[in-house]
Amino acid sequence: MGRGLSYGRSSAPRARGGEPEQLGFEGMPERLFVCTPSKLGAYADCPRRYRYSYVDRPAPPKGPPWAHNSLGASVHTALRNWYALPAERRQPEALPTLLKGTWVREGYRDEEQERAAYRRSLQWLESYVETLDPAVEPMGVERVVAVKTAVLAFNGRADRIDSRSGPDGPELAIVDYKTGRTGLDADDARGSQALALYAYAAERVFRRPCRRVELHHLPTGTVAAHDHTAESLARQVSRAEDTARDIVAAERAVADGADPDEAFPTAPGPICTWCDYRKSCPAGVSAPAKDPWAAIERSVTPTRDDE
Repeated sequence: MGRGLSYGRSSAPRARGGEPEQLGFEGMPERLFVCTPSKLGAYADCPRRYRYSYVDRPAPPKGPPWAHNSLGASVHTALRNWYALPAERRQPEALPTLLKGTWVREGYRDEEQERAAYRRSLQWLESYVETLDPAVEPMGVERVVAVKTAVLAFNGRADRIDSRSGPDGPELAIVDYKTGRTGLDADDARGSQALALYAYAAERVFRRPCRRVELHHLPTGTVAAHDHTAESLARQVSRAEDTARDIVAAERAVADGADPDEAFPTAPGPICTWCDYRKSCPAGVSAPAKDPWAAIERSVTPTRDDE
């Protein structure tokens, strides 16, 4: 995860290795805001969540691990390792071993639910790889792409970057795997700032056009896609820069003596129920508590076809 600016962590310059941090001088350019999609997303979702994650040290204690995060991480890593195999071994028969080797066990209600989640995840993977050509090598798998703007030093890890034939020659597409909520559509792909930033960065890293972004929903086998323009990518970058400026302003306000609770207000809503810091937040603590396995109960419940 990229490290952000240190403004707001104390009212005096922080020491690094025993040396005082260098102060800026008038006329010097602003330091770039180092960020990832999750860092920008944390602030956009709730400034207080951002503060708990990136500003307060020590950070407040988190709640227990979520089963849906464990399931998602297991599936993502299995797909990464599938592409690491030689092309001739990229077959559905390889998936049980790959998934077992990457399986994350945290957050499940009990072993029965965990086994059901494993079986359902394996079904998703087997169906998904049947749609892939094992001989095709992506341009990148869990590839880190980075780019600098006048405000940002952005870096992020894309699930997959495909090289495809376009009307004017080779072009790139960003692929993001999803194992969570259903009903994803083109609007979700269009509105995803993370996907847009990946595309913007990939185009500059590989020096090929990258305008297409896709959400591959493994549970349903559906693909939600959007084709950006240079203008729509620029708008997403501008939004990210605006978020970065808001974060820097809040951190500077705290450094100048402002109340951290006012500089980083809460944004109460349904997301509070799923927040790792719910118990530490005065707004979140009143939100209904969810069991760590609540998000996967319906998706992994065995059906008659499984029996």
